Amino acid sequence: MTTRPRLVRSIPFWGLVAGSIATAGYGAMSLSETLATMTTTLTDGTATGVEVYVGQSQAVFGAVLVGAGIVGILLALTVASVATLRPHPPVEVVEPIDWDDESDTLADDATDVEAETVAEDEPTPAR
Repeated sequence: MTTRPRLVRSIPFWGLVAGSIATAGYGAMSLSETLATMTTTLTDGTATGVEVYVGQSQAVFGAVLVGAGIVGILLALTVASVATLRPHPPVEVVEPIDWDDESDTLADDATDVEAETVAEDEPTPAR
């Protein structure tokens, strides 16, 4: 039997999924805001050097974050698919309890243990 947790209860797996989604989301938000600002200021003719040149770097940074998030999501999907290939231990077949059995084995066991305890408590004769 394996002691590894199932993938559904794996904290690192869900951390990878959440981190990847957050990274891709933040990158997409940053990319869209930067491109919207650049487009608006360039078409109005009010663009400054900061908006044009720094905006390009921010757009590239956002695109890199989106790419990293997508790679993380694909990695999580790969881990999930590989986890399904892991062999599972066979199910143990346990005999059903026979509730109609009237033998009192528990009482017999208790009597045997009680007899052993009494025998151990008796002092040994001195020689």
